[in-house]
Amino acid sequence: MKNVFVLIVLIFSFYSASAQELNAQVIVNSDLVNQTNQQIFKTLERSLNEFLNTQVWTNQDLLPQEKITCSFVFNLTNYSNDQFEATLQVQSQRPVFDSNYDTPVLNFLDRDIVFSYQEFQPLFFNQSSFESNLVSLLSFYAYVIIGLDADTFIENGGSVYYEQALQVVNLAQVTSRKGWKPSDGTRNRFWIIDNLRANTFREYRQALYAYHRAGLDQMTTKPLEGKEAIMKAIQQLEPLFLRRPNAFLLQIFFDAKVEEIVNLFQEGPKVDFKETEAVLKKIAPFFGSRWKQIKA
Repeated sequence: MKNVFVLIVLIFSFYSASAQELNAQVIVNSDLVNQTNQQIFKTLERSLNEFLNTQVWTNQDLLPQEKITCSFVFNLTNYSNDQFEATLQVQSQRPVFDSNYDTPVLNFLDRDIVFSYQEFQPLFFNQSSFESNLVSLLSFYAYVIIGLDADTFIENGGSVYYEQALQVVNLAQVTSRKGWKPSDGTRNRFWIIDNLRANTFREYRQALYAYHRAGLDQMTTKPLEGKEAIMKAIQQLEPLFLRRPNAFLLQIFFDAKVEEIVNLFQEGPKVDFKETEAVLKKIAPFFGSRWKQIKA
């Protein structure tokens, strides 16, 4: 019993010391924008990097190497009179125990990006008020990234951060910009946080935790047991599919994990993959061609 307690303390200590703030890289790609003066885009990129990496998102005091690695890629599609339109690719990853490998946790494309920005405009985050659509976008994804990361270390560890992301969504209801309301579509920021908080989709968070802690984090020392745990985690998602076949979170899970799953089961110790393969083909048919590549 004492050893179990020590293990829990070590896990919690590792998480508290390694997953509370961001090491973010922001890229602003203006290749599709017809603009002679590119300086505004460079200034915007610097401003966004500074905002995400210096903002205090949590109460943790971390070393640089302990922060969550993530990226925000803005692909601008239009710019006129300080108004920007773009898509935003948001990605995050976390380290796997006893290895040099970082595993993808989030890989999401937001197509509803419209914001105003004047060169050298300061960006301020206020937890109790809506400052701008740009600040809300960055803050929302910051808290989602932190929450998902927490969920991979401690079961339901991200709940407090999802509440903060929800607060960002609630405050953003005053804007006419798309992506914050249920009426704006079925796969937007509103539905991301709604689904993450809903008990209806609990298997996503359960699987996220089991996949990483019982699975990936054991792969270095116990590769067979790690693979078997990952298979069980994937199978945990089947009840969610049966209840909600078009669940948004299933797409989010496999958008991040498809490449990793294919690579994991093509290498290392052999396992009986038939049941897991059948589940994958059922719950993630949009990646059917990738599952066929697995020769476990």
